Amino acid sequence: MQTVSLEFRTADLELLGLVPPHLFDHYEEIELLETLRLEKGWRLQLLRVRRLGPLRTAAELEHESRRIRRLYGLEGFELVERRPKTRDYIVFARQRNPDWLQRLLAASSGRVTPTTPFQLNRETVVATFHGEEAALRRVIARLRREELPFRVRRSTGRLMSREDTTEALTARQRAVLAKAWALGYYAVPRRVTLTRLARATGQSPPALGKMLRRAEGHLVAKLLATDSGAVNPSGEA
Repeated sequence: MQTVSLEFRTADLELLGLVPPHLFDHYEEIELLETLRLEKGWRLQLLRVRRLGPLRTAAELEHESRRIRRLYGLEGFELVERRPKTRDYIVFARQRNPDWLQRLLAASSGRVTPTTPFQLNRETVVATFHGEEAALRRVIARLRREELPFRVRRSTGRLMSREDTTEALTARQRAVLAKAWALGYYAVPRRVTLTRLARATGQSPPALGKMLRRAEGHLVAKLLATDSGAVNPSGEA
């Protein structure tokens, strides 16, 4: 069994529906304490939620529960504990899994579990997963196919020893990119069309276009993964 911690930009996960928009208008930090159930369609988790301001009372939360569920995309939540000194709620939260997470679960075949540390703030999300090495490799490969920028913060064993955190281009992708550059495909204005470039590389235009987009996506993902600039996106509990 292996463990890997990945870091994502919160703004990217908001676009995928994994982080509700405006969540950090009212909260400073969210920490996953335990995943109690992780099914194909939904997940049940124990969370620590740190509020930016004073905590609401249990009665106030109960009164606002319908609006809170709608605002943050929850199927249900239950207050376990209030910690006024640290401005933390401890809650059970049940949420439906968006399509993006469904694809990761399918790749894991039920052999990968979110674990600590797993923390979210306005700028970054640190997500840690524990499971069989082969299943973790499939999840990481799926993330790369989705072309979502991330970096590996920590991994155990030799999980990441054969792979760079943003997946190196294949020799074929490098050769095609080099030819496209040399023939002026990336010049402005463009000096060669995709059809002519495909003829020069012995591929069909659709296949070449797909290969170029994947290679370009890896390069963009690498750039964004090393970009330290935070993107702050523009309800309450």
